[in-house]
Amino acid sequence: MYYVYMMANLNNKVLYTEVTNNLEHSVYEHKNKLIKGFTAKYNVNKLVYFEYTSDVNLAIDREKQIKGWTRQKKNEVIQGIYLE
Repeated sequence: MYYVYMMANLNNKVLYTEVTNNLEHSVYEHKNKLIKGFTAKYNVNKLVYFEYTSDVNLAIDREKQIKGWTRQKKNEVIQGIYLE
């Protein structure tokens, strides 16, 4: 399975979107700041949304789509009030 996920910092000011084939491991890495970079710098360690597919290309396309959304639309998806 391939997961497209969004993570946020404690006060939800920063959102991070990514694709992985191991969601549990990726979340663990973010929470423990094992990979230096954006998520470590901005303390992004809270999983707020994910979806999955068995097709890696669909996951990558979906990641790109989500990254192009407005912050409002991302928030609506996270809150479950935006339905496609």
